[in-house]
Amino acid sequence: MNPLTNRAIAVPRSGAGHSAATAFATNKVLRNTYLLLSMTLLFSALAAGISASLKLPHPGLVITLVGYFGLLFLTTKFRDSALGLAFVFALTGFMGYTLGPIVSAYLQLPNGAQLVMTAMGATGAIFLGLSGYALVSRKDFSFMGGFLMVGILVAFLAGLGAIFFEIPALSLTVSAAFVLLMSGLILYQTSAIIQGGETNYIMATVTLFVSIFNLFTSLLHLLGFMNSSD
Repeated sequence: MNPLTNRAIAVPRSGAGHSAATAFATNKVLRNTYLLLSMTLLFSALAAGISASLKLPHPGLVITLVGYFGLLFLTTKFRDSALGLAFVFALTGFMGYTLGPIVSAYLQLPNGAQLVMTAMGATGAIFLGLSGYALVSRKDFSFMGGFLMVGILVAFLAGLGAIFFEIPALSLTVSAAFVLLMSGLILYQTSAIIQGGETNYIMATVTLFVSIFNLFTSLLHLLGFMNSSD
């Protein structure tokens, strides 16, 4: 038997096997990501509900930032171990706790319950729509990485400026920017999983959770402003 023929036949088989293995790994990451994301969203919602029902005060900007970045660091550090899962729930639970007083404050407004439900529904629709588009189209959105990184950093710093200098117009602009940036981040992260660029479901979950969290709070802020200006 001609060895060249064997090699010619073996190459596509090897490639097919590699593609099958890659597809299996990608589907596993995707499945684990959405499973963990669902669990963390429920856990965060529970934490927010408890925080709101007990009327716990908001921890403040400094504690919020220290808690968030500290838990994010630990989650990233232990992302390849079971301990990483514990820190994911600690992070998302903490974020839920900080969200409780915010939601509670909006519920006190006229049509507050409607505002919260509208923001929640819009967040869900945007996430499902963008994720579905990325999954079905299988487009590579990795080109957005640099833009999103710079945009999020600028928006974050602008948000701090809006808080310290008490500039409502800047705060609204930041919220609008975050709606666009988080939408882009959902596309980017979902695409990264599909394309094999993200192989750690814990970090993929954190990115998508933060996107959903920021999307919801930004929409809530914008809707609250529109409601107050009516």
